Parts: sequence; C-alpha cells; structure tokens
Amino acid sequence: MSEITHAPLLILGAGPGGYAAAFLAADLGLEPVLVAPEENPGGVCLYEGCIPSKALLHVAALLNEAREAQRWGLTFSEPRLDLDRLRAWKDEVVTGLTGGLGELRQKRGVRHLRGRGRLVAPGRLRVELEGGSHAELGFERLLLATGSRPVMLPGLPDSARIWDSTGALELPRIPRRLLVVGGGIIGLELGSVYAALGSQVVVAELLPAILPGADRDLVRMLEKRLLPRFAAIRTATRVSQLVENRNGLKVTLSGPDGVESQERFDQILVSVGRRPNSDGLGLEHSAVQLDARGFVQVDGKRRTADPQIWAIGDLTGNPMLAHKASAEARTAIEDMAGQKGAGWDPAAIPSVVYTDPELAWCGLTEGEAKEHGRKVAVARFPWQASGRALSMDRPDGLTKLVIDPETERVLGVGIVGKGAGELIAEGALALEMAALASDLARSIHPHPTCSETLMEAAEVFYGHATHFHTPRRR
Repeated sequence: MSEITHAPLLILGAGPGGYAAAFLAADLGLEPVLVAPEENPGGVCLYEGCIPSKALLHVAALLNEAREAQRWGLTFSEPRLDLDRLRAWKDEVVTGLTGGLGELRQKRGVRHLRGRGRLVAPGRLRVELEGGSHAELGFERLLLATGSRPVMLPGLPDSARIWDSTGALELPRIPRRLLVVGGGIIGLELGSVYAALGSQVVVAELLPAILPGADRDLVRMLEKRLLPRFAAIRTATRVSQLVENRNGLKVTLSGPDGVESQERFDQILVSVGRRPNSDGLGLEHSAVQLDARGFVQVDGKRRTADPQIWAIGDLTGNPMLAHKASAEARTAIEDMAGQKGAGWDPAAIPSVVYTDPELAWCGLTEGEAKEHGRKVAVARFPWQASGRALSMDRPDGLTKLVIDPETERVLGVGIVGKGAGELIAEGALALEMAALASDLARSIHPHPTCSETLMEAAEVFYGHATHFHTPRRR
C-alpha cells in the first residue's frame, strides 16, 4: 500500500475507536486509509487489554467457582495448571477476533498502511512502514485514535520482575508473591487472575480506598469478596523503596500515618493509570491543542483546533474506555460526512470492573451527588432478596438507583454482583431515554433473573418492593 500518496481520510490508530471509525467511514463512502502497525485491527483493547484480560478472568471465575462448589455437595480435585496451554488459548481468542476484524476491513475495502505515522507538515503524514521503508502522503482529513499506554512509577529499575499490564497479560510465570501497585480496575482484575492461578497477591493503593470512582457501598461488597482471595488489600499505602536481588524484590511499603513494613515479592505489577499517546505524533506541525496532561482538546463533534483533524478515544481524556472510543468514532465520522446531529453528549458511559463479583455503574453516583450538594433519593435492592442470586449461591450483590426526588428521573445506576457488567446496559438505556423510576418499576422483567433487581430497586423507591420490605415513600 506504500503507493498511496493522498487520502481523503486518514485514520491513525486501529483500536476500538480507529477501526470503528474506518468501518463506518467506508460504509458512508469516505474512502478511509487506516494507519496502524498490527497486521489486523484491534489496538490495545484486543491485543493486550480488554479481550485477553477477560479471557483470563473467565478462567479465574471458573477456578473460584469449582473451589466453592463444595457448599453444594460437589467436590472436584484441585485443577492442574498448564500455563503454556492457557497462554495459547488466550492468544487464540485474540487471534480469532483480530483476524475477523481483518476480514471485515477487507470486505469494506478499507486500505491499510501497516506502520506508525506522524505529521511532518500541515496536511502531510509520514508513515514508517513495516520492513524499514516509509510512505509520505497528503490528506484532507485526519482522525487521531492512537489510544494510551500504561504509566510506570518513576525511579523503578528496568527489570523483568516489574510488569505493566501488558507484561502481566503475557503470563510469563505465576509468581509465588505478587505486589499489585494500584487498586483501580486493572490492578484488581489482574490481581484476581493471578490470585486464582496461585499467587499470593498484595494490593497497595495510594488513595484511602480502592476503586475511587465507584460508590463505597458497592465497593465494600466487592472488597469483602476479594479479601479472602488476596493476601492483603492495603489502602493509603505507597512504595517508598525497592531493592532487587537474586531472591526477588525487597519492597518497603509506607502505610497510613507513615507506618512502614518491608516485604519480599517475586513480581510487581504496576497499574497506576494510563497516559495518552499524543507525543511523537508531530502535532507541532498542526494547530492541535493539548492540555497539561497531554490529552488532545476536542469539541462536541470531536474536532480539534485544527480544521483538518479530529480526535477520539483515550487520546481525548477520561474515561479511557473502549466503548467510549467506539461511540466517539461515530460522532466524528458522521460530522465528517456532513450528517447533522447533537454531537457528543452521552447521558451515561458505563464503567465495569470485571472481577468476581463484577461492579458496574453509569450516570451520577451517590458520591458525586454528595460532593456537589445535589439532593437525590437512593433506592437499594440487596441480592439476598433475589431468587436468582440465591439459586446461584451469589447473594453478594446490590442494585442501587440514584433518583431525582422531585421528577423521579433515574440519574444513575450502580450494580455489584455476578453479571453486573451485562445488567448495567439496562441502566445506561434508562438514562439515555430519561426514564423515570416508574418506567423501571412497571417494565416486566423475566423471573427468576438478576435483571429483576433493577425493577425491584425502583419499587423500593416507591416503598412497595415485593421481595424486600421497606417503609412506603411519602
């Protein structure tokens, strides 16, 4: 494809934002050219993020469930781990999905330059191609979708004993003792995987609580389930010193009130956040503006300050989520195609922690409402009252609604429990449709399912939930 010298539309990056944009652009006749180093689309999400981690979390959940089955009268022998086969299966999942996207790219006629691109002048991009050659081409429009990469703590040695999330997903070994630095989504998910596979996992989170973006009542239920599986979860704790020797890593952890402890670990996973891939793109040759953290500044149509350039996904700021990037892709491409629309204005972007149990939320949280002094009503339905949850021996769940007490409009939804990541889609739809609590309460849900907990949480708001007694709302 190096013969390409001009493109009506260049898309830099082929993750869930970039390939979604390329496919829609092709469907709308915009003749996109996709620039990305991998053979097939997928980006970080499919190659080294969302998909491989969820494959491993599925394995972890299966292991945990098999061990807990003794409560139901089933006893299995201890599973034998074939790490090579597990790694190969995870890779098969990735290869199958990315290969399928490659076929969709070809069927849509999306041209692909396999390499890394950077601006060299206004309206011109240079692509360093696989094999050492390069191509330089002009463009009418450019969509930046280059994503993000893990943040590493300053001062850490360059060591095979220190992983970022990408390294941990490669499953090079199962360490006896693993320190996870960061109690956010990635740290808890990968910590759960390695704990199920046999590691003694210690989580060290700098902030006073894990998962700071989620409501505390939901987090407490998850933490209660995780604590027996992890060796420890330590909050308000930082790594103050690290020394590597042939026996592993000697780590000094500074906890609350400056109390220090020294422990030895075989491996460290650093999961303290991600930074945008905005450096190295040659943006100095454009009018694109960055904020202090390196995020590309965009408007509601995902346009940058340069009239030829749009940007989407992790590159444009939080939340750094694949489904947010895909939705932004539609906004940007429809704008390029001249389609009229309201622009980027979602009522809800769901967040999901794929631990066991899962934790998911969208819209206004109870914590945000308190922080901004907004009066809300909160309705909670505990899964101890759910027939479906009890029949799965999974009463460790809670569904909550954040509701405007005057209009009765649902402003936020939070769920912790088995399958919460699937259930939250109903919450997102409710917010997008400006649903009232009565809409959820009167929607007939199948029984027995955990989806009923959304209906019954809405009934709690009115004080007459069938399976949970609560004072009637006045």
